[in-house]
Amino acid sequence: MTTETQNDVIDPHAQREAEKYDNPIPSRELITQTLEEEAKPLRLFEIAKVLQVEEEDEERFEALSRRLKAMVRDGQLVRNRRGAFGLLKKMDLVRGRVLGHPDGFGFVVPDEGGKDLFLSEKEMHKVLHGDRVIASVIGEDRRGRQEGGIVEVIEHSTDELLGRLAFEGSLAWVRPDNNRIAQDIFIPSDGLMDAKENQIVLTKILHQPSARSGPIGKIVEVLGDYMDPGMEIDSAIHAHGIPNKWSDELQSELAQIGDEVTETDMEGRKDLRAMQLVTIDGADTKDFDDAVYAKRRKNGGWKLVVAIADVSHYVKPGTELDKEAYKRGNSVYFPQRVVPMLPSKLSDGLCSLNPHVDRLCMVADMAIDAEGRLERTQFYQAVMNSKARLTYTQVYEMITDETSSLREEFAEQIENVDTLYELFKVLQTAREERGALEFDTTETRIVFDEERKIEEIVPVKRNDAHKLIEECMLMANVATARFLKWHKMPTLFRVHESPMEDRLQNLRTFLADFNLQLGGGDTPTAHDYADVAKQVEGKPYQHLVQTVMLRSMNQAVYQPDNKGHFGLNYENYTHFTSPIRRYPDLLVHRAIRYVWSKKPVNEFNYDDSKMTEMGQHCSDTERRADEATRDAETFLKCEFLSHRLGEEYEAVITAATNFGLFVEMDPLYVEGLVHITELGDDYFHYDNARHCLKGERTGKMYRLGDRIKVQVAQVNLDERKVDLRFIESLTEDEAVVENADDQVEESDDLQDDESSKKRKPRKKRYYRKKRSGRSKPKANKE
Repeated sequence: MTTETQNDVIDPHAQREAEKYDNPIPSRELITQTLEEEAKPLRLFEIAKVLQVEEEDEERFEALSRRLKAMVRDGQLVRNRRGAFGLLKKMDLVRGRVLGHPDGFGFVVPDEGGKDLFLSEKEMHKVLHGDRVIASVIGEDRRGRQEGGIVEVIEHSTDELLGRLAFEGSLAWVRPDNNRIAQDIFIPSDGLMDAKENQIVLTKILHQPSARSGPIGKIVEVLGDYMDPGMEIDSAIHAHGIPNKWSDELQSELAQIGDEVTETDMEGRKDLRAMQLVTIDGADTKDFDDAVYAKRRKNGGWKLVVAIADVSHYVKPGTELDKEAYKRGNSVYFPQRVVPMLPSKLSDGLCSLNPHVDRLCMVADMAIDAEGRLERTQFYQAVMNSKARLTYTQVYEMITDETSSLREEFAEQIENVDTLYELFKVLQTAREERGALEFDTTETRIVFDEERKIEEIVPVKRNDAHKLIEECMLMANVATARFLKWHKMPTLFRVHESPMEDRLQNLRTFLADFNLQLGGGDTPTAHDYADVAKQVEGKPYQHLVQTVMLRSMNQAVYQPDNKGHFGLNYENYTHFTSPIRRYPDLLVHRAIRYVWSKKPVNEFNYDDSKMTEMGQHCSDTERRADEATRDAETFLKCEFLSHRLGEEYEAVITAATNFGLFVEMDPLYVEGLVHITELGDDYFHYDNARHCLKGERTGKMYRLGDRIKVQVAQVNLDERKVDLRFIESLTEDEAVVENADDQVEESDDLQDDESSKKRKPRKKRYYRKKRSGRSKPKANKE
C-alpha cells in the first residue's frame, strides 16, 4: 500500500473497533501493518492520508493522533526528531524491561526475546530497575556484549521503595534495600517526616531519575529501626514489590462467602466423606492442599485418589479475589511468616483440607498398573472429610517401625498409610527406570530464639514420607496434563526444556576430566544424565559432578506450549495439586471444570495468547518469591555470623568465579566469599567449563566440592555479604580429579550475569564493592 496507489483500506479488526467506539478509527494492528508496507516513518497527516482519515473530520483525526501517541507510550512505535512515527524493529531499537545489577550496570531484557542489551552505569543513572524502556544498540562492550543506550522510558515501575535513611551534614538520602537499585534517593528537608538515621523508611518517588538528575523522594512511612526483629522480611517484601495488603473491595467480596461448606455447595458432587483420605504435610503447615488414599485392585494394580482443595469453586474469574491472586501469583514463604496468595479465610479455612470437617475438592481418581504406569484417570468434583492430619515425621515412623505407638494412635488410617507406602515403592522403581533426575541437595531450616535471633540453622532431611507424597502428586500432575492435552484445552504446562547447546558443551568438557561421557549427542535425555549420576555414586567427586550437571539445566517455567519436563522425564506435565498457593494450579482447575461443561474450546476464557501472558507473569512471580525469601534469609544469616568474627570453620566450595570462591561453612550452612587475592601468591584464572580457579604458576586448583578451612573476616549487613579469610586447603588435588594432568587454562566470565560480579579493592585488606549474593543451588523438585 502506498499513498499514491492506495485503494479502500480494509481493517481486519474493524468490527472490534466498532464495538468499542461510536466513531471507530484504524486499529493498532492496521497502523503497524501500514508502516511496514510504507517501509519508512510517516508523520501524522501522512498516516491519516494512507488510512483515509480526513483532516476535516476533526474528531476522528484527533482520535488517530491520540492512538499514535498511545502506541508510542506503550512502546509499539517511536517518534523521531522530525515528528514521524516509525517501527522499533526498523529503527534498530529494542523494547524491554531494565534488569539492574548491584554493581551499578544493568541490562535491557527484550520483550520479544533474544539476547539482553548491556547498559553501562552511565545509562543506568537514567532509570531504575524494572522500568520499561526503548533502547538503541550503540556498539559492543569489551566483553563482546551488545551495548545499549536509553532512547525513551515508556513506563516507570517504581513509585515507592523501602530503604535505610542516611545523613551527611544537612543532606539526607535513602539507600534502597533492593540491591538491584544502585542509586540513592535524595530526600529534601521537607520530606523527612521526622525520621531518624538508620531507620527503615518507605519512600515515595517524586522525581524519577533522568540523564541530568537522580531520583528525588519523600518519606511516607517509618517502619522501624534497622535491626528490629522481622524488619528483614518487611524489607524483602517492599524491595521485591510483593503485594501484601487486601483491598477494601476484596474484603467486602470475601465477607459474602460463608464460613462453612453448605448443602448447596455440595450439590452435584460425589460424596467421599466415608473414604479414609488423609493429609500428610510438614509439622508447621497450615494450608492443606491435598489429601491421598490408595487401595489394591484385584488385577494387582492400584487405585490412587488424590483430592485437591477446590479453590476454583470460591475464586471466580474476574472477581477481586481472582485479580489479587493473579497479581500475587503464589504464596511467599519467609522464615516464620507467609504472604499468602489467598486470604486466610480461604487458605487456612474453607479451602484447606483440615481434619474432621467437610471440604469441597477436585479429585484425580487414578488406576495404576502393577509396574507403576498410569492406565486411566477420572476427574470429578467431590465433598470429603479428612480422617487425619499426619506429618511427614509421623508417617515415616509408622512405615519404618512396626512397634511404633503411632500405629495404634492412627489405627483406622494405618491400612491406607501402608498401602500408600507399597505404591510408593513401585512408583519409585518406575521413576528410576524412567530415568528421572533426583540429586541429593541439602535444604535448611532456621531455628529462632525468643528474641527472633537465629539460634541455629539445621538441615532438613527428606525421608520416604516426603517422597511418598511427592510421587502421588507427580502422578496426579501427569494425569492432569494428559487429560487437558487430550481435550485440547488451553492451559499452563510446567515446562522444563532440554539444556542449551553452550551449557552442554561446557558440561561435556567438564565431565571429560573425570573420564565421563554424557550420552544422547546434541539432545541428551534425563536418562543420559541419570547414567552419569549413577557412575559417580560413592566417588569423592559425586557432589561436584551432580552440582555441575544441575547447573547445566534450564529453569522450569509455565507456558501453554507443551515441551515436556526434562528433569522428570515426562512428555506431559502440569501443576494441579496446589491451587491454594499457586495461581497456575487454579487455572488448571478451571480448565478441567470447563471440559465438564462440554462447551466449545474456543469459548474458554483463556486462549493460548492469554495463557502465554499469564504463564510469563506466574514464572516471574515465582522467581520474585525466590529472590525475596533468599534476601531475607541472607540478611538473617549475615546477622547470625556477625557475632562470630574471627572464628574458623571447615567449608565446602559451592561456586567458583573469576573473583573468588563462594563456600558454605560447616556446620552453619551459611555462605561467604573467599576473594581471589586470599588464595596465595599466584595468578589464578577462572575456567568456566571446569568450574574452578587454577593457579598459573603453582597449578593449584580450587573447584566445586573441594573442602577448605576459612576464618570469618568481615560481615557487611547493608550489602548482606560475608568475607572470609582463606586458611588452608583440606582437599588434595589428585584425590579430586582422576584426569587432571592436562588442564585447559582458558578463562571465561560467568554466563549468569545476575550472579557474576567483580569486587573493587578498598585501600585495606577487604573488598566492599556491591555485588549480588550467591546461594547454593536447589534441585527443581517439579
